[in-house]
Amino acid sequence: MHELDHYIYPHRVLHWLVAGAALLSLASGLTLGFLGFERTVELIGTGVTNLLYTSHKTLGVTILLLMTLRIITRIAFVVPDHDPPLNGFERVVSTSVHHLLYAALVVMPLLGWAATASGGFPVEFFHWHLPGLIGEHPALSERLFTWHGWLGWAIVVLVTLHVLGALYHWRIKRDNVMKRMSLFD
Repeated sequence: MHELDHYIYPHRVLHWLVAGAALLSLASGLTLGFLGFERTVELIGTGVTNLLYTSHKTLGVTILLLMTLRIITRIAFVVPDHDPPLNGFERVVSTSVHHLLYAALVVMPLLGWAATASGGFPVEFFHWHLPGLIGEHPALSERLFTWHGWLGWAIVVLVTLHVLGALYHWRIKRDNVMKRMSLFD
């Protein structure tokens, strides 16, 4: 396999950074979504609960920044051809899942940011408070948090499809798809 078969190295690094941040964000978001603030405080205390919320918000802003860089590298640099080429069905599914994942990973943090701000909560990136995207509006906040949760489940489905597709290419087809995004090949 030669260098033209890989995505450029910065894009591969961004892929794995987004993957790690998204998995951590989904884990913390699902935990907070299932338990809610009060139950989480009961189980782990106020300090750790606040840290979990701050971490979740920080991960969201991080994902937004990383996805912006991913989109720039995707536009600026050639996407390597599949060798061997994907069949029509694989190409449609792969392109659809990738585009939906990209869109969801940009929209999700923006929804969370708007929901947080409209709920009157601080939008945090580590220990910095970021400006809210919109003013306080509790009813809108509730609706945006609902959409944020639904999109979280959609991302779980898309990530599952993405991982299953990668495993299919790696273990069953045994083609070069996995090597295109590998940090080590």
